[in-house]
Amino acid sequence: MDINKCIIIDDEPYAIEGLRTYISSIPNLSVVKSYTDPVQALIDLVTADMVDLILLDIDMPKITGIELSKEIRQKTRKLVFTTSYTQYGYEAFEVEADAYLLKPYTLSKFAATITKLFPKDEKSQTDIKAPDDYFFVKNKDDNLKIVKIRYDEVVAVESKQNYVLIHTLTKKVLTYMSLTEISKIFRQFPNFEQFQRSYIIGKDHIDSIDGNTIKMVNGLSITIGEYYKKDFTTFMSEKLIKAKRKD
Repeated sequence: MDINKCIIIDDEPYAIEGLRTYISSIPNLSVVKSYTDPVQALIDLVTADMVDLILLDIDMPKITGIELSKEIRQKTRKLVFTTSYTQYGYEAFEVEADAYLLKPYTLSKFAATITKLFPKDEKSQTDIKAPDDYFFVKNKDDNLKIVKIRYDEVVAVESKQNYVLIHTLTKKVLTYMSLTEISKIFRQFPNFEQFQRSYIIGKDHIDSIDGNTIKMVNGLSITIGEYYKKDFTTFMSEKLIKAKRKD
């Protein structure tokens, strides 16, 4: 198994220790150096060998993480910002960051980000048994007939008090279940996300985004909830493609 070499740059020692703890749980990731002083990091990295990953705070004294990243971006395969602030998302895109982790983030969020950045080889992926690609529910609007729904056809799941309304590409199904209950099932599928308290959405079926509003392919519009803005910013930092700026 290849080990990916990682450098941490953060002016808060406890943040570095927290990252070291998380990284110790990732078999293919190892910390080779950490810095609390961004100036020293710049001095060292300008002449250092390339590494696989740099985890970089933004709000630091003397040199911000954005400024530092412009000088060291070519020294790492992957660059991930770790910050408590959402307002630097655009600057992160400009320096071609690969991800944007908003503090405080969980081990599961960190591990998921690392897995996306350093996926396992194709052979090992094919060895993993995929979960079933469909499920059955009782449709309240059709005399409780049991209907089959494919996960990849689910556009969104909407909370309706004691029921959920499942929006698919071809129909809507109302079934007796809370959004909390059904979210436990959908959580095992990476293509589903919750950006609003009343909805789980299928990210593959997003049509467009206008400010804080997500429009789905079936015309459903969902406003991003305040609580979920951190997760949405992280999602956008991973998916938004920008042209390189020409000097």
